[in-house]
Parts: sequence; C-alpha cells; structure tokens
Amino acid sequence: MKDHLRCIVIDDEPIGRGIIENFVKQVPFLDLSSSFGDPLQAMTYLQNNKTDIVFSDIEMPNLNGIELINSLANPPMVIFITAHRDFALDGFDTGAMDYLVKPVRFDRFLKAVNRAKDYLSQTTKVQQEAKTPDRIFIKSDGKLVKIILEDIIYIEAQDDYLKIVTNTETYTTLATLKSMEEVLIPPVFFRLQRSFIVKISEIKALNGNMIELHTGKSISVASAKKEELYNLLGIK
Repeated sequence: MKDHLRCIVIDDEPIGRGIIENFVKQVPFLDLSSSFGDPLQAMTYLQNNKTDIVFSDIEMPNLNGIELINSLANPPMVIFITAHRDFALDGFDTGAMDYLVKPVRFDRFLKAVNRAKDYLSQTTKVQQEAKTPDRIFIKSDGKLVKIILEDIIYIEAQDDYLKIVTNTETYTTLATLKSMEEVLIPPVFFRLQRSFIVKISEIKALNGNMIELHTGKSISVASAKKEELYNLLGIK
C-alpha cells in the first residue's frame, strides 16, 4: 500500500472541523487534501478527486453525511463523526469503517485511522494478488499452450522468438522478453540482462558476473543488474 493516505474533512461546524483537521495533521501517514463546511461542495470534490478516507459529520444541513456518501457511485472509505450514538447504526449501513462520537478524543481517532490503514493495506494486497496470474498461454507449434509460471526455469530471447524452459518441457513462441517481464516480476523472477529472465529460486551459484542454475546452465549478469540481483538474494 502507498505510504500516505489522502483524506478530507467534512463538518459544517468550524470548531469540530478544525479539531479533526488538527488530528489528521498529527498522523504521519495521513495527508489532508481538503476540508469542507458545505457537504454539497464536498460531494463535487469527491466526484472529481481520488480520496482514500473521508472524515464526515453526520448531522449537516441540506445533505447529511450518510446521504452524501450514498450519493457517490464509488465512495471512498468513510469514518463518520456524530454527537449522537444512535446515528452510528445508520452510518454502518453505508459500509462505514468506524464512527467517532463528539467530543472526539485523539486516541480514539488514532485507533480508527489505524484500522482504516490496515483494511486498505489488506484490500490492496488482495487486489494485487488477484491481478497476478499464475499461468500464461503461449502460441507454440500452432496451438495455444498453458504454462504454469511456477514451472518456468528461465526464458531466453532469440531474435523475434522466446525460448521458454520449464521443469518438464521447452517451448518456442513469437514474443518479446519485455512482454514476459510484465508478468514475471521480482522477487520470483528477475531479468538478468537483455536476453534472459530467470526464476530466482533456480539460481545455484554466483561467480563474478555469472550465475549457475540448478540445471547446470550458466548465464551472464549485466553489470547494471548485479547489485539489484544481490539485494534480491539477500547478499550484502
């Protein structure tokens, strides 16, 4: 997850808004993007600006906090603020992460934002894992062949073709190494140089600018890539 979370504060009462603004500024991973006393202005802002967390009062004229969040097609995470505990249940119906009862204490505010940060971190991790495929299909010998990424030992660029060596077979396909690099990402795979991507766990030994795989194959490492490779392998 990113280091800083963009947030806004919405409260028609200047004093209450100022308290939350001050709390936000005290938390290192929160960035105060904007603050609003008018919920309609906040709605317009949220429709046009990426926001991670909204701190919103519930009881406001013209448009209350719950109505505001419900009006958004893709609402961000919200932590409601209210002077009445009874409003909290309504707030949770919108999918709110938490609610804070006025007067808001800083320790309670910090507990809420840490929960929000942990939730966003876990959500980001799940999304990234969902986007990471565990297999690819390549065209080889006139047919589409499924290759499990975990089975790949190395890939070698040979002019306009790629040689894909797995635990069981070797395939040749018309493709670029760059297209594979977008799928075979560190720390599982690493591009050693212009022509090779290898699976890190297949590296058996290092000797100067050469690596030796468990298969016995030796491959040179580009000078500009050596330090990065050593860091991945935990070599100081």
